[in-house]
Amino acid sequence: MSQTEPDPIPALPPRPVKERALTLPNLLLLLFAVLAAAGGQLMLKHGMTGVAAAVARDGGSVLIRAITAPWVWAGLVVFGISALAWLTTLSRVPLSVAYPFNALGLLTIVGASVLILHEKVTPMGWLGVALVAGGLVLVVVAQNTQ
Repeated sequence: MSQTEPDPIPALPPRPVKERALTLPNLLLLLFAVLAAAGGQLMLKHGMTGVAAAVARDGGSVLIRAITAPWVWAGLVVFGISALAWLTTLSRVPLSVAYPFNALGLLTIVGASVLILHEKVTPMGWLGVALVAGGLVLVVVAQNTQ
């Protein structure tokens, strides 16, 4: 650079994106993301249970059967949609607010596993679910009192 040329103006640093609070639309998007992820997991479990039963009965490859199982595909699609909703949520809500809501996914999955998949949960398992639910309430209350 010659001495007669002025120094280039330094670029301003990008302004940080201001994350919004947990507004009703953001809360609904967050709940959709979490519940869709739980629904996708339930579909995947249902599909893979059928795949495992078919392989045990008829033989073959679990991978090949999984690739052709409609419930597995449906679960992957729903889980993918939930991931897009989660990414959108993260662009709008602080992670420290959004992430604890993943506990709702655990609560949903445990409840649906019992009701839909007829799985058993031990008393200690239910205690763990209650502790997670209590922790979620504490985190949400703490966020709203700051």
